[in-house]
Amino acid sequence: MPTLHTMKYATKRQNLFLRVAMGHFATNNCHSNYYIDVVSQKARLSEARAVAEELCSYYYADTVVDTILCLDGTEVIGACFADCLSKADFVNMNAHKSIYVVTPEITSGNQFIFRDNIVPMIAGKHVMILAVSVASGKTAEAAIDAVKYYGGIVSGVSAIFSTAEECGGFPVRSVFDPKDLDNYNSYPSHECPLCKSGVKIDALINSYGFSKL
Repeated sequence: MPTLHTMKYATKRQNLFLRVAMGHFATNNCHSNYYIDVVSQKARLSEARAVAEELCSYYYADTVVDTILCLDGTEVIGACFADCLSKADFVNMNAHKSIYVVTPEITSGNQFIFRDNIVPMIAGKHVMILAVSVASGKTAEAAIDAVKYYGGIVSGVSAIFSTAEECGGFPVRSVFDPKDLDNYNSYPSHECPLCKSGVKIDALINSYGFSKL
């Protein structure tokens, strides 16, 4: 099976690692010189819990969360996030609450919809949007618009990795950002200097993983 040579960086929190590969990578919206591998953080319980605990530190004291909207296959992290936010704690605004963990349905036209039985978990609820990464912000913005359309109140935007400090008027809180990587760069595909220099693309990447070329 094809693979990439990834580097693993430890952090101060146990079971929380940053795994990256360097090269020339392409998404639907941009090109970058790093691939951020978050597959284990989405699928492995101990790492998902570590991500959730890190994100929880931004919100547990002063942010109301009734629902976590999981994008990009982050449901395991979302469940851990909900558990962390709802723990009994005198400074936790979500203590003892039952927090919903939901995912949107995405149409062929890339519109986010919620079926009638899911709408009550969005309408009138404080919704935290959870993504793998926020770079161009298009997916997170679509989620924000959907939450508002269905009558929800956006509590914030969270991600494992983000190059943006805000999205749709809301601050983005992430576990990792470009400051954690040496000379990280991301470019619109038509402005990519690697392409202009004739450097071949190593892999196509998205929130699910990579496909080598």
